[in-house]
Amino acid sequence: MIRIQSPLLRWLLIGLAISASVGVVAFALWLVQLDKEVRVRYAGVKWVLPAQVYAAPMDLYPGAPITVPDLRRELDRLGYRLSDELSGPGTYQMAVDELRVDIRAFSFWDSQQQEQRVAFKGDASGLTAIRAMGSDRSIDLLRLDPMLIGSIYPSHSAEDRVLVKLDEVPPLLPATLIQVEDRGFEDHFGVSLKGILRAAVTNAFRGGARKQGGSTITQQLIKNLFLSNEQSYARKIREALMAILLERHVSKHDILEAYLNEVWLGQDGNRAIHGFGLASQFYFNKPLNELRPAEIALLVGIAKGPTVYNPRRFPDRVRDRRDLVLQLMTDGGLIREDEREVEALSPLGVQNGKAGGVERYPAFIDLVRRQIKGLYREEDLGSEGLRIFTTLDPRAQERLEARIVADLPDLEKSRQLKTGTLQAAGVVTSVEGGEVLAMVGDRNVRFPGFNRALDSQRPIGSLAKPFVYLAALADPGRYNLASIVVDEPIELRMPNGSRWAPKNYDHKLHGAVPLYAALARSYNLPTVKVGLDVGVDRVHDMLEAAGLQGPPRLPSMFLGAINASPLDVAQVYSTLAANGYLTPLLAIREVMTKDGKPLSRYSFQLKQTLPEGPVYLTNWAMQKVIEFGTARWAVSVLPAGQTFAGKTGTTDDARDSWFAGFGGDRVAVVWVGRDDNKPVGLDGAAGALRIWGRLMRDLNARGLDLAAPAEVVDAVIDPQTGLLADEGCSGTMIMPFMADALPTRYADCANAGQSGPLDWLKDIFR
Repeated sequence: MIRIQSPLLRWLLIGLAISASVGVVAFALWLVQLDKEVRVRYAGVKWVLPAQVYAAPMDLYPGAPITVPDLRRELDRLGYRLSDELSGPGTYQMAVDELRVDIRAFSFWDSQQQEQRVAFKGDASGLTAIRAMGSDRSIDLLRLDPMLIGSIYPSHSAEDRVLVKLDEVPPLLPATLIQVEDRGFEDHFGVSLKGILRAAVTNAFRGGARKQGGSTITQQLIKNLFLSNEQSYARKIREALMAILLERHVSKHDILEAYLNEVWLGQDGNRAIHGFGLASQFYFNKPLNELRPAEIALLVGIAKGPTVYNPRRFPDRVRDRRDLVLQLMTDGGLIREDEREVEALSPLGVQNGKAGGVERYPAFIDLVRRQIKGLYREEDLGSEGLRIFTTLDPRAQERLEARIVADLPDLEKSRQLKTGTLQAAGVVTSVEGGEVLAMVGDRNVRFPGFNRALDSQRPIGSLAKPFVYLAALADPGRYNLASIVVDEPIELRMPNGSRWAPKNYDHKLHGAVPLYAALARSYNLPTVKVGLDVGVDRVHDMLEAAGLQGPPRLPSMFLGAINASPLDVAQVYSTLAANGYLTPLLAIREVMTKDGKPLSRYSFQLKQTLPEGPVYLTNWAMQKVIEFGTARWAVSVLPAGQTFAGKTGTTDDARDSWFAGFGGDRVAVVWVGRDDNKPVGLDGAAGALRIWGRLMRDLNARGLDLAAPAEVVDAVIDPQTGLLADEGCSGTMIMPFMADALPTRYADCANAGQSGPLDWLKDIFR
């Protein structure tokens, strides 16, 4: 036994022993506290689950107006893959005379659709037959799974993810992750001493080159969930200890599943892409369980560093990384060598743009975000992982975008404007149901900033005129479509003492004109006269009843001195198209919780707010706008033999160019102008109408087939006098009237010597 002779040394050793004991106790207490922190923080992990927003699904049935080539394009849009044979959900095959598809399973708001293999036949008019493969059973109706068009996440977080369960992902994915990131995952206790040693040796010989890490999957999860990216020994030690403690309480299964959902795999603007579930949609536009080995290898490769291995910016670098992962998969016995060779030859397959991204349809997503707060209680929206099923029709959206992108440069060129001068916005809705099918708020259709379709309040010009004439026609004892109004100067003293002397757009006077022709030719002076006669309040009430909030009670309202957005205009014209029935325009069909339960919402009721008979007469007159009026150019592009109704709109000095119109199934509104409010030199006919006409053609919009209500009857009229006509009159026309207000007198055509048209008719057919 060694004796310590020196008292000083003895006391020094005693002090060291006491210090060590205190240190051990303190470290033990700190570990206990750290262990509690790990347990509490992990148990409290609550991933931000943004609401997933889906487009409207496509309904398919025999007789559906979609050709087989168009159906193929829709499948491509949804991420289905063309294959020599059906190899699972999300694949399709072209046979000699039919299109065969393995339809994905999907949980809709009103039904659960199972995976099924079906064959489609069609011709130039649409689908002719749908049958279940493996049998002769015909299918009356099925849906394609809807496109994931974006996410809505809380303002405090820009993380986005689609949660997946380990048991439901392709087994090759977790196996590859372990092979590439942490081969000892199943055996270590949270840290890998072998991995740390290997990294230390490798880094010692690399010098300044990119250093290798020795972190396990558990350590990476700890860092992602709880720690910063600070490069310090203190942080690394804390990370290692927390990983060891976590593995005392959580199974390897749960750790791997958490990692699959937490790992950062890229950036979509301000939105961070977390987890493999969303990354599969973001990069490949298809579900995780449909990925090929090369696509799994690419995602695992990105996990090493999404900034360095960004496949859209550095495709060659990412291909090298993917091929390295494929080789590691082969070395680990996960795939065969012949499979690796085939997969290595495949392209990256990354979708151009931002498939499934919130910026794909920014204007429409903006509308969804606003409407959801108005339709549902705030406390219900706190439920995370909502699934929002919307009314967006990707085909209508695509066509609206294409027209604005293609036509604005042509309009600029026609007026010798600098490229980028003009802006535009557009809205497409359905006549039945008032569903918003498409929306664009900027000429850069992917720009997520100022949404002109919702927020640009611009004077609507002559778009207000149909409501002046509607107010007049609602008083059939005084006005009908054949009523003669005089186009002559007028001057009014305004409440502020100023004088208002409106003029026609062409600065001409046209004498006596029938009421329907005054609307068709968009004459200002007859419109003001009629408006003053029926009264400002009456016109104001008609606009409000159609769905426009707070139009001014001033005579200038007759000529469109009303600020409104394209969506506001779409609302009032949708009410006209629906025969006077007001349905608030909606972008949301249904909202489901993450458990598949529907959220209850504030209900809206279809309500008739405008008189059906006068609306029918107004719509009849609006057909004449296109037939021979200010919008007659549209006849050159719209389907022959079909009729549409609409109205041009132009504001002072041609600062705003509008067109709003509808057919039997679609309402569309287009605005063209400048953000600085300078003149554009385009009236409604020369600007917005050009986009609208081609858009309705591209949409294959159905023409009008107006059914007259019971209180409306047709009569033969002499348009020069507005009186009934008989066989002795020339130039007669059939015109609708309210049944209880038919003219009672006949025109004396034989003696009047009125065999030729009036001046306004000459002007019309000139």
